[in-house]
Amino acid sequence: MSAATLSAADPGIARPRTLVRDLTASIVVFLVAMPLCMGIAIASGVPPEKGLVTGIIGGLVVGLLAGSPLQVSGPAAGLAVIVFEFVREHGLAVLGPVLVLAGLIQLIAGTFRLGGVFRVISPAVVHGMLAGIGALIVIGQFHVLFDAKPLSSGLENLAMIPARVLGIEPTSMRASEVALALGLLTIVVMIGWEKLRPARLKLVPGALLGVVAATLAAWSLGLDVLRIVVPESLSSAFSSVEGGGYASLLNPALLLSALAIAFIASAETLLSAAAVDRMHDGVRTDYNKELRAQGIGNVLCGAFNALPMTGVIVRSSANVQAGAQTRLSAVLHGVWILGFVALLPWLLREVPMAALGGVLVVTGWRLVSVDHVRHLFKAHGLMPAVIWAVTFVLVVTTDLLTGVLVGLGLSLVELLPHARNLKLRITRSDVADTDTVKVELQGAATFLGLTRLNTALEQVPADRPVHLDLDRVRMMDHTTAETIGEWLKRHRRRGTQVRVTGPATILRPLPIAG
Repeated sequence: MSAATLSAADPGIARPRTLVRDLTASIVVFLVAMPLCMGIAIASGVPPEKGLVTGIIGGLVVGLLAGSPLQVSGPAAGLAVIVFEFVREHGLAVLGPVLVLAGLIQLIAGTFRLGGVFRVISPAVVHGMLAGIGALIVIGQFHVLFDAKPLSSGLENLAMIPARVLGIEPTSMRASEVALALGLLTIVVMIGWEKLRPARLKLVPGALLGVVAATLAAWSLGLDVLRIVVPESLSSAFSSVEGGGYASLLNPALLLSALAIAFIASAETLLSAAAVDRMHDGVRTDYNKELRAQGIGNVLCGAFNALPMTGVIVRSSANVQAGAQTRLSAVLHGVWILGFVALLPWLLREVPMAALGGVLVVTGWRLVSVDHVRHLFKAHGLMPAVIWAVTFVLVVTTDLLTGVLVGLGLSLVELLPHARNLKLRITRSDVADTDTVKVELQGAATFLGLTRLNTALEQVPADRPVHLDLDRVRMMDHTTAETIGEWLKRHRRRGTQVRVTGPATILRPLPIAG
């Protein structure tokens, strides 16, 4: 199908004049995605080709159907922990059927237009969850740097770190010390390149250079370290679920796992889509369409025994920064992964496991965003910071679902002083004798009314001045304040004149200057 044909079918697809930019961006995303697909698979306790299969489906299928044209889907660090624990407890053979069910849940949720529901999750909960996942990835992949397997829980991995460090013999050439040297080489090259790279080479990903450096060192010196294992043929990577495997879904525990995967994958996807929308001024995300596309993708990933997928912010931001104009870039990146796996599997077998461990250590560390909790405390006070911290600690010490559910429960505490009247009224009108659109909020602006608020704000024309009237808002929780703040920043980047009025206590956390 030509670019012109795709263009006519979907305005998110490249026209001939944007084809070159999409082609270039797709190569950049491919180079970013390759080491991450394999590294996340290994962090999830599954063979690396399973991550590559998810990346291929995320590009070829979800890229074509997505409601966020510039978002890139694939295996995500945010699900690595829950998949690792699931595979350890139930086995890899059961992951496929559970993932098919999770995908169907997402598809149904998108069909019934529940995409907006995931957008009301407290930013403190989401970022606390991601920080906890990042910490678990770092302390788990620390052991991979030594050519060792991660242990069964985050606390066990953490407890073993001192023994690993004290056991290092700098003058030894044991496999563990050699692997550690390769992992550290990957980390140094990755971070050093991203700090020192020339501006004209800013699109060359540090993760790729780190893996290439470690691979060349291991190959040229003939080092005896663990390397990744990939199948001889592409067809064996796409192994399908056996018919009897679906009978396992009768187990109630597996149904709960499917719900958890669907919830976390959907939340991470729509969080990423919202972040991608903030990076460009083009087509906004259709959240229900995106949720349906992710559901279809996860059904296929489950059918081929691959990893679950989400929209991924690292690859998506690389896509936007590389100049992608349409969804064709995401689709083509899946084509490049497919071609690489089909034609060059021998090259993947030279990559040291410790190199991918190094990539995941850096990736996990970046998920632990202390800056975000500082922002929450400074802008919104103690409670959101406490929600972040409690979610983070529980994800690390118990499990991901417990941390998220407790965080969501704590989000309700903000509403307790106003529990008797949480109604929010939203009205939109045209100001007489001007071109200004007035959006007025009355009552309690909380996450309970955020779906309606998002709809109202997104319907405001981008080319007209706006008056956001908060004079009659009685209280505003941090979830709503963050949403309005992001909307204000996006409109002002476009050059739209936005005036905000309201009580000082309501305006304080908002980015009014601008």
